[in-house]
This record gives sequence, C-alpha cells and structure tokens, in this order.
Amino acid sequence: MKIKLISLLIFLLGIVVSSGAQVRPSDSNSPSTVTSADRKMLEDIKAEYRGGLFGFSKKEKGTIKFDDLNMRLQFYGENGKELFSIPYDSIQVVYPSQTKVQSGTGRAIGAIPFPGAGLGGSLLKKKKNYLVISFSDIEVNAQGTMNFLVDTQDLLFNSIYTIGEKAEMKARGDAYIRSRTY
Repeated sequence: MKIKLISLLIFLLGIVVSSGAQVRPSDSNSPSTVTSADRKMLEDIKAEYRGGLFGFSKKEKGTIKFDDLNMRLQFYGENGKELFSIPYDSIQVVYPSQTKVQSGTGRAIGAIPFPGAGLGGSLLKKKKNYLVISFSDIEVNAQGTMNFLVDTQDLLFNSIYTIGEKAEMKARGDAYIRSRTY
C-alpha cells in the first residue's frame, strides 16, 4: 500500500513539473547575433580569478585592468595590489564558457526527505559565466589557460571584445584568436 502511494505521488509530481514548461520565443539579442559594433570597450573588469596561471593557484576576487602603454593585461586583488600580468602578445585565444550549476535553493530542496524532492531540486539551476584566456608562457615555454568568473553574460562578451581588440587579435565567432605565423 505504501509503495503504491509513493509511486502515485512521484507520478503526480512528474506531471506537475512537466506541465509547467512554457515555450519561449527566441531571443534576438543572443550573444552570437550581437555584432562587435554593439560591444563596448571596458576600462576594467570585475572578476574572480579561478586558476590556470603557473605558480598562482589561489582563487582571488579582483579587477582586470589594461596597461596599454606596456601592452599587458594586469590582475589586481581586492587589496589593490597587482598579483600578475600577461603581455598581450602571449594571449593566444580568449573565449566564453558558460556552465549551469544547481543553485543553493535547489540543493536545499533536494535535501528534503520527501520522495521526488531531489528531482525538483535538480531543476533549479543558474548560469556561471567564465572568461577563458589561453596563453603561452615564453619564460618556461609552456601553454596555459586561465579562468575568470564574471557576473553577467553581457560583461563576459564585452570583456572578450575588449581583450581581443586591445591584444590585436582576430575575431572568430564569440572568441578572439591570434593567428600563427609560420
């Protein structure tokens, strides 16, 4: 009897969850359709460094700034001190990466000891926007990839545009690349 009741509740929860879906019209301002003319140059970028640079593995909130005089990108920590810099010529590729993760509310709902709560909690997700910079370190003759977490999708694509233009790279879709010279 208990098994039938639990099965019925899970079935009804599945119907309720699936019937709430709505068809959304396509967004005409999606990032892939926005041209570079719609992008703006940024003075600095609020970001959280997530790793990738040799010798610097600690996650750190801070600001990416541009030193156009010395042709380099700089990262300053929350204390205002420069933590590291990368010459524009060392940057090979700049591209976006977005991941969906379960929100804190979703994790809390999923932990409720009620049949089907885990399913409901797994549906609550949020997007995280990552600025990914692939570079070549000339000092040690190695390649690396740095990741920065930024707040919004618009900030992400404006950041890519700014870095790509300042480093004199070539646009390819949503990314900027440095063509090899043979």
